[in-house]
Amino acid sequence: MEKVRTVSDSKRNFHTYHTRPINSVYRRVVEELLVELHLLSVNADFRYDPIYAVGVITSFERFMQGYRPEQDKSSIFTGICRSVGADPEQYRRDAESLIAAAKGLSLDSFISNSAGDNQIVSTLNAIASEGQFKYSRLFAIGLYTLLAEADPSITQEKEKRDQVLAKIAEKLHLPGEKMQKDLDIYRGNLDKMDQLLTVIEDALEAERKKRLQKEQEKQEAEAKNHSSFA
Repeated sequence: MEKVRTVSDSKRNFHTYHTRPINSVYRRVVEELLVELHLLSVNADFRYDPIYAVGVITSFERFMQGYRPEQDKSSIFTGICRSVGADPEQYRRDAESLIAAAKGLSLDSFISNSAGDNQIVSTLNAIASEGQFKYSRLFAIGLYTLLAEADPSITQEKEKRDQVLAKIAEKLHLPGEKMQKDLDIYRGNLDKMDQLLTVIEDALEAERKKRLQKEQEKQEAEAKNHSSFA
């Protein structure tokens, strides 16, 4: 019988793919996403789908916004995916394809599952007909991201958003209340992250100005000393 991979196994795997330290501000983001992907990967009912991929990509990009050094982000994402046996390139390809498909789709198509030749709608139809679809928070984030691409106003109009999500949840046999709660928490966490990034940027700007001021004072002192010996 094959041994089930543990969280500790996945964390160890991650550090074989990404060997550099994680910026302390983002350490919790990376760990929580890694654990979430791990738990889904070992769940017998979980099946990968491209909407889930959109959720993974979106969560990573939004919560890792402002990460320094910037070039480490790709290695971190690859490490998260590889550590749980997933293909990061497939996630990127599928997410890019669905986001492009969402731009020409109406909210009615999401709800009615019409326009079957559209990749998003065909994915939704497959989920609706599946007997044991494993709902996840990341799937909800992916769905919300695609809805926002189709109609950006949905991010600001709570009543409209809740109505659309409730109808989709009913069509797909998903836990509607849980999905809305997950998305409310997600949106709240995004706001907190944006506020944190603002504080970090302000601190960095203040430090930059302080360094410039010290450098300017040093140059003025050197110029003064030089003139006194002239």
